Amino acid sequence: MKYNKYFVIDFDSTFTKVEAFDVLAEIIVKDHPQAESIKKQIVDITNLGMEGKLSLRESIAQRISILNPERKHLSPLIKQLKGVVSESFKRNKEFFTTYADNIYIISNGFREFIEPVVTAFGVKPENILANEFIFDSSDKVIGFDLDNPLSANNGKVEQLKRLNLPGDVYVIGDGYTDYEIKHAGLANKFFAFTENIERESVLSKADHVAPSLDEFLYLNKLNTAISYPKNRINVLLLENVHPVAIELMRAEGFNVESYPAGLDEDELCEKIKNISVLGIRSKTQVTEKVLDNANRLMVIGAFCIGTNQIDLKAATKKGVAVFNAPFSNTRSVVELAIAEMILLMRNIPDKSAKMHEGKWDKSAKGSFEIRGKNLGIIGYGNIGAQLSVLAENMGMKIFYYDKEEKLALGNATKCKSLKELLALADVITLHVDGKESNTNLIGKEEFELMKKGVIFLNLSRGHVVDVAALRTNILNGTVGGCSIDVFPYEPISNAEEFKSELRGLPNTILTPHIGGSTSEAQENIGNFVPNKLMDYINTGSTSNSVNFPNLTLPTLENAHRLIHIHNNVPGILAKINQILAANDINIVGQYLKTNEHIGYVITDINKEYNKEMIKDLRAIDNTIKFRVLY
Repeated sequence: MKYNKYFVIDFDSTFTKVEAFDVLAEIIVKDHPQAESIKKQIVDITNLGMEGKLSLRESIAQRISILNPERKHLSPLIKQLKGVVSESFKRNKEFFTTYADNIYIISNGFREFIEPVVTAFGVKPENILANEFIFDSSDKVIGFDLDNPLSANNGKVEQLKRLNLPGDVYVIGDGYTDYEIKHAGLANKFFAFTENIERESVLSKADHVAPSLDEFLYLNKLNTAISYPKNRINVLLLENVHPVAIELMRAEGFNVESYPAGLDEDELCEKIKNISVLGIRSKTQVTEKVLDNANRLMVIGAFCIGTNQIDLKAATKKGVAVFNAPFSNTRSVVELAIAEMILLMRNIPDKSAKMHEGKWDKSAKGSFEIRGKNLGIIGYGNIGAQLSVLAENMGMKIFYYDKEEKLALGNATKCKSLKELLALADVITLHVDGKESNTNLIGKEEFELMKKGVIFLNLSRGHVVDVAALRTNILNGTVGGCSIDVFPYEPISNAEEFKSELRGLPNTILTPHIGGSTSEAQENIGNFVPNKLMDYINTGSTSNSVNFPNLTLPTLENAHRLIHIHNNVPGILAKINQILAANDINIVGQYLKTNEHIGYVITDINKEYNKEMIKDLRAIDNTIKFRVLY
């Protein structure tokens, strides 16, 4: 089949993420004493050539002269280049096979390393136009073909003139030499490719900026591996989420904006209007008002354990899936709890404070081991259970209370009631969730049941403890030591003053909600949550969602996936299938799961279908959200 559109694609920093000569430099000078200096020279020369500030021929000649490459260097270079093909090119391999006759790789680089990389994608060897090395008898590069127009300035223009392509020409590249083709009148449009690098001198010349090949294919209504360009999906990550999360989502092609602090309700209402993916930690409150302003929001990621900062009922009603990180920072919280128990049992906070005042108070009075003490764990979930195991190994006797039935680990003893646990424990630690029903779980009456001098820890949620009652019981000696990591109100950023009636109290450790704030935990969360968000966007999978029916879906192959979110009322699946049957649609696979609020239907169908059918599916009564994946 013949097409009247031709696609001219650059190689360096377009087809691959890198400039091949930069990689070649790393290979050649790997063990050279001036390696860094040489690599910098090569990068500088490359950039000068790309920006049109150095003649192309001079740029090539200078780099060859500095590096003195040999044929033996090409194999490792090719291997590395195959591993750094641009992500959106890898996603859209079908494009290269479908339009193989009409795709040209035109590069000022060298055929010797370009051809093995691009032909693996179906590009025809005869459609690769590039420079060629000249080798001597010992396989050392001694120059390049000076008769090749691509070795000189305006070479791509000259090459396009010779090709004389009989149709519309679209150029995709990152350099000034790619723009020159359009400037010479030989291309209909020039797309500045910015997935790997942005050159200001090139962006200003482009007809359109293409952050990915997905964007180019979408704009030109060409076949593509995805239904919507990910660079058009806006992601907002707040509260200093780990850089790995930003890297993962940008590598996937999303348009990611990160912000170091939380936003208040009004700020978030304004900011969220064009956001499809929201990432937060514990400070940002995603209220019903915020969600009412979130016209495009598909999914929220809580980069923490708790989700009480999100109005889950409102999110579900709006068809917004919510994911969290229930396991990623468990170890970090447990380690902090154990450390604080030891410090408080030894009265270290007060002793340390005296030392800073110049007071030497060497005494064993009021200082105890944790071995043999009764540890009362309130909330025996992931954190409570792991704390149970580690504390028992340190010689503590473990008692726990949980409203739900939980299997005791090791020699832990389950208490029948909260009152029973409070009376037994020498150390009490809270690890409950942030449900509203847990507000003031520990208050005046509960403190009255505790042993005199009890060590008290709260690393769960601020509102589960009556802070005024806690203060009273620290001052009257009921609580002999206290560590609080969470508060009913927490500053929205590090710039805001922390105010609390617990400040300045004896043997009291106050920490700024850092139970899970270790490098390891934040990196784990930074990996876990984005993968859940991307899996939901890419496949519709809701595994581990806290508010959607959980569905783990197979990879979509040679089909379209219809995702239908609706109010949980009878008959929706029947209506979906009636519309599919009326349009003679063959169902490849279908999955349905519901919870008390919503139904979630995934239907995989053959690729060919009437587009009007989509309107009918969206129009079904009680539909909340509908989208198509392919």
